[in-house]
Amino acid sequence: MIKIGLLCHRRISSIKHCFSNIFHQDLLSCSRGMVTLIVATTIDPASIGPASALLAMPGWHPGPPIQDVPSFVNRDVRLLKHDSSIVKEDHLDMRWEDTTGETVDEVIFLSKHTAASNRPALTVHPIGVPHLTEGDQLPVGGKPAWAAPPNPRIGPWFRLLKSIADSQNLTPEFEVTLEATHHGPVTNAPTMFVEIGSTEEYWKRQDAAQAIALVGNCCLQKILLGIGGGHYVPRHMDIVRKDGVWVGHLIAGYSLPMEDPGPSKSQSNLEVGGTWKQAIRVAFDTTSAAFPQGEVLAHLDNKSFKGWQRNAIVGFLAEQNIKVGKPSDFC
Repeated sequence: MIKIGLLCHRRISSIKHCFSNIFHQDLLSCSRGMVTLIVATTIDPASIGPASALLAMPGWHPGPPIQDVPSFVNRDVRLLKHDSSIVKEDHLDMRWEDTTGETVDEVIFLSKHTAASNRPALTVHPIGVPHLTEGDQLPVGGKPAWAAPPNPRIGPWFRLLKSIADSQNLTPEFEVTLEATHHGPVTNAPTMFVEIGSTEEYWKRQDAAQAIALVGNCCLQKILLGIGGGHYVPRHMDIVRKDGVWVGHLIAGYSLPMEDPGPSKSQSNLEVGGTWKQAIRVAFDTTSAAFPQGEVLAHLDNKSFKGWQRNAIVGFLAEQNIKVGKPSDFC
């Protein structure tokens, strides 16, 4: 009994420590107003192609330039377009912070990939030249004995890029692969490169650019507002299990009182009584307040509603300009 008690105590202590660390890290990340910095260069078609496809998506507007480099803003994502070598523009994260006062949480570079095989590829990798010493040549940027912190998105983005490439019929023509740590430029924030390879023919491929833009769109914070279902919200949990999905209010069916309109329920533009509209509005407003940089998307547990209920809710969401997200809309 003593041994079992000690074991349980140790497990509970370990779990408490784990949750304490997660809670502490999340508090830090939520309190500092951090931004994601995406970097492209106009001299590289495999860089400007995905950047242009990303900027064609909704929500972007011009941001402040840094040393004549234009920027674009979409919620907590910043995109820079410069005219230099992608591996030679050092300290872009620090330069952005000095110009705007915003803290850069991560840097993502869009670039071409070259390989002796010339095989078409979509690649993701960390950066650095940790093996070089003072006096060594630096043909691809960086500095001696240096590596940038690896971006935590490398694993999730590799998996997501593979999934999108498969769905867009880019595979097996394109190989989706990780690469080893190599080249610059120098950054302090966690960094990764996302690349299209391996020849000019493929660097200019718009379908490859679009695939990377779809992955890049996942930088934009998506918040799920769950509507409907039971107390343990299984269908909303199916979405939340994906990487990159944040959670707002989860409004179960019992918090959506709707008065049965009787025989008139088949009518269009039906007015349904009850406090369900109030519940949705309060849930949306408070979720939006908690995520001022994010996009709140309503996710409906459609199977939990009768047809007239679902129609009334969808109509009300449209009136309120609250977007409804399909499972594929949540990265």
